[in-house]
Amino acid sequence: MKHSPGYRLSPWQGVFYLLLATGLVLTVIRFTRGLGAVTNLSDTYPWGLWVGFDVLCGVGLAAGGFTITAMVYIFNADRFKPIVRPAVLTAFLGYVLVVTALLIDLGRPWNLWHPLVMWNPHSVLFEVAWCVMLYTSVLALEFSGVVFEKLGWVRAVKIQKIFTVPLVIVGVLLSTLHQSSLGALYLIAPGKLHPLWYTSNLPLLFFASAISAGLAMVIIESRLSARAFVQQLELPLIKEIGRYLMTVLGIYGVIRLSDLQFQGELGLIFETSYEAMMFHLEYFIGVLLPFGLLAIPKVRESARGLYISSLFAVLGFITNRLNVSITALEGAQGGHYVPAWSEVMITLMLIAIGFGAFSFAVRHLNVYPSVTEPARSPTLVPARLPSRGTSGSMSLG
Repeated sequence: MKHSPGYRLSPWQGVFYLLLATGLVLTVIRFTRGLGAVTNLSDTYPWGLWVGFDVLCGVGLAAGGFTITAMVYIFNADRFKPIVRPAVLTAFLGYVLVVTALLIDLGRPWNLWHPLVMWNPHSVLFEVAWCVMLYTSVLALEFSGVVFEKLGWVRAVKIQKIFTVPLVIVGVLLSTLHQSSLGALYLIAPGKLHPLWYTSNLPLLFFASAISAGLAMVIIESRLSARAFVQQLELPLIKEIGRYLMTVLGIYGVIRLSDLQFQGELGLIFETSYEAMMFHLEYFIGVLLPFGLLAIPKVRESARGLYISSLFAVLGFITNRLNVSITALEGAQGGHYVPAWSEVMITLMLIAIGFGAFSFAVRHLNVYPSVTEPARSPTLVPARLPSRGTSGSMSLG
């Protein structure tokens, strides 16, 4: 008599549950025993990994949502419609996790409603708080149509489609405001922020770098979805996103150096200081390397090349945000901030939750509407790139 095999965890599922369990325990300790029990934060360094990475990077990496929806619904680039749903889903999950990270960092989640009634219009943080709350709501409404389809609510789907364009316009306005306002937040510390990062153009730099990070995340999520779920976007679409990414990286790179020259601080990059070294790391892996790779036609036309280039762009973006929020302040504050292992584990828990939620949504909702449901056919196996001269499109694998 044959017995059906029992449920077995895959290695990645095991890692997910381990991170989730460890992070939840540490989160309980944070709320019951305070920040000092799980972090290396202090009066000298009140903002650490949870703000520098979880918030600043999380908001920027979710910028693909407003970028892609603007391209489709405002600039009528209908060819990118297959990318809208996964981009909006990534943005929505990103903002939910950003809010969660803020609650863990700030504590007292029961006071979350205070900005709604206790207005302080002269505060940049007040503006950021309102924009993040409103844009998270907008993303939920934008993605609600996918949920309504699953539930079979035909009338709700029609109503949601009617309001799609107004929602996109509001979302673009809100995103533009708070992506740049996160940079404006650091303008209040001219004597503390290192000159390599302090500039009156920080809002512009934050906005431009967020667009590049958002485009890079669209490419990354497409690649990972193709490998994990056999849900894939056509390579020509991703190649076009890659060209846009190369253009935005080039513009950002020129603005970054031009701003340093205008501020009279360009010579600092030739020093042997710790800050100069971190600037070199940020600029090389976040601008020069991905731009150089994408400038090579053979790299730009391959799924693997686009994926690797996008990974470098995202890593450089993360390095920039950590430089602004931590490295640039260390000189004035004295010493170096190193996050505690528990800070890192809680951050990894949030990342794991994001991956898990995206996986759940892709498996149970019609996130990739242009892709037929997976069938048992060899055509769904990630294919090799066509040889030069082959015509037709190919799915990203």
